[in-house]
Amino acid sequence: MTAPATTATGTATADAPAPAPKALYVYGIAPAGVRSPRSPGVDGAPVRLLSQSGLCAAVSDAPPRLRPRRRDLLAHQAVLDELAAQGPVLPMRFAVLSPRPDTLLSQLRSDTAHLTAQLDGVRGCVEFNVKGTVVPGHFADLVRRDDKLRGLALRTRRRPDYEANVRLGEAIALGVRREARRAAREVVDRLAPLAVRTVQGTTDDEQVLSASFLLRSADEERFREAVAARARACGDRLALSVTGPLPCYSFVDPCPTTPAGR
Repeated sequence: MTAPATTATGTATADAPAPAPKALYVYGIAPAGVRSPRSPGVDGAPVRLLSQSGLCAAVSDAPPRLRPRRRDLLAHQAVLDELAAQGPVLPMRFAVLSPRPDTLLSQLRSDTAHLTAQLDGVRGCVEFNVKGTVVPGHFADLVRRDDKLRGLALRTRRRPDYEANVRLGEAIALGVRREARRAAREVVDRLAPLAVRTVQGTTDDEQVLSASFLLRSADEERFREAVAARARACGDRLALSVTGPLPCYSFVDPCPTTPAGR
């Protein structure tokens, strides 16, 4: 029989129930055997590894309140960087939680095949993201090259009024965006053959290009050079920016049962 617990004054009390396991903040999943990251995690919590079925999840105790503060976003990234330096990792987005350690271990066990295949798919790879925004200042050249715009500009110049100016402005803006989108397609066409996989992101009227490229690490420099060449070629229509290397967020689907963020 379990001995009764005692208070500080020595008075006997009934056995208290064990405290419920704390929720876990999940950073990513890697093959078992990696070193536990030394970087502190979100809210300064130490990071540990939970291993199951040849896989491990990097976790820390979830903070009482979880907000996207800069220091916590950087801590999340630092943990993933340490894991990625050792091999493939399936990164979680910020604020993914698991309610209990046994829940997470059960998911690693039940989804072993899927997670292992995902890890194999990003082994030796990194992600680069390329964005392109419309350059508005090249409309004079556009008008010279576009017969319809040139005719509209001449009519507006001969009989200027508010409505004519508005029509001309709208037509020019539409033409500028059309040219920028054409340049964006050219960028993707040139860069995609350098990548293992390419994923297109969401765009709008100003940011007409957002694409993520899964690259083998050995191809990083060649990819950067290709981006720089396209930036020079289409700089009058499209302003390019490149971010990376990044964890392969856009190219992993950890599994349908991955715990959702709160």
